[in-house]
Amino acid sequence: MVASASRRSFLQFGLAAAGAALSPGWVKVAAAQGSPDPGTVPVKATKLADNVYLLQGVGGNMVLQTGSDGLLLIDASYAPAVPRIREAISALVPTPTSAPSLLINTHWHGDHTGGNEGMHDAGFTILAHRKTRDRLSHTQVMKLFKRTVQPSPAGALPTQVFDETFTIYRNGDTLDLRYFTPAHTDSDIHIHFQNANVLHLGDIYFNGFYPFIDEGTAGNIDGMIKGSKEGLSLASPETKIVPGHGPLGTKAELQEYHDMLATVREKVAALKKQGLSEQEALAKKPTAEFDAKWGKGFMAPDVFAGIVYRTVQA
Repeated sequence: MVASASRRSFLQFGLAAAGAALSPGWVKVAAAQGSPDPGTVPVKATKLADNVYLLQGVGGNMVLQTGSDGLLLIDASYAPAVPRIREAISALVPTPTSAPSLLINTHWHGDHTGGNEGMHDAGFTILAHRKTRDRLSHTQVMKLFKRTVQPSPAGALPTQVFDETFTIYRNGDTLDLRYFTPAHTDSDIHIHFQNANVLHLGDIYFNGFYPFIDEGTAGNIDGMIKGSKEGLSLASPETKIVPGHGPLGTKAELQEYHDMLATVREKVAALKKQGLSEQEALAKKPTAEFDAKWGKGFMAPDVFAGIVYRTVQA
C-alpha cells in the first residue's frame, strides 16, 4: 500500500507543474496508475508529540507545529492541495492565533513547494535554503522526467534564506536546520525538533522504496549516503523520523535504508570502474538482493541503478 501510494504521488509529481514537457509514455503510465488529484485527497494528521503533527496527503510529507508563537509548517505539497492542508490545520487549531506563521521548505521540488503561494496568501512567511529560492526563481530541467519547470511566482519564493545552519526557538522547542551537501538535490535541508525528538529529513529519506535522485540539480548517490548517515547521527532509537515520502520511520529503518544505498553504490561503482557501460552494468542486476523490499515503489530497480551509475564517483 505504501509503495503504491508513493508511486501515484510521484507520477502526479511528474505531471503537476505548469510548463511540463513529458513524453507520451509518461502520460500513459500516469493515466494507468490513476494519479490522485491533490485537491480532492484529504490530508491526514498523525500526532508525533504534544504540539507536533505529521500531515500526509498527495505530495511530500509535511510536519505541523502548533502553539502560541504561531504555526510552523514544513513543506506545502502541490498547489491544489492547499485547501486540504488548511482544512487539516483548522481541525487541529480551530481558533487561529494572531502570531506569525512560518513555512519551511526542505528543498525546491514542486511536490514540496507547489503550495507555497497559497500558504503565503494564508499568512505564512517562507524560509528555505538559499539554493531553494535560486531554483524556484529560475527555469529548471528535470532530466529523468524530460520536464521543464518554469520559475515560480513571487508569492511562492522564500523570503528568508540561510546557507549552512539556522536555529528557530518556537512554541517551547528548539529547531535546528542544517544544509546537506548535494544529495537528492543541491538544496536539501533537515529540520530537527530537539524537545519533540522529531527529525524531518525531506527527500534524503524515502521509507520503503528506492529514492529518486535529481541528477539534473546536482543530486548524487554519495550525497544521499552522507545525508542518511548524518540523519542517523542525530537520531536516537526513540526519534520519530519523517521521510520525504513513505511512512514515519525509525532509526533502525533509516539504518537499513542507509545500508542499502551504500551497498548498491559499491556494487555499481565496482562495475563502472571495470569499464562497463551503464547498460552493461545494469545487466548485472546490482540491486537484485534489495528489489523484493525496495523495488516496488516509483523508482524501478534499473532506473535507480542507472542514476547511481551516472552520479557515482567510481
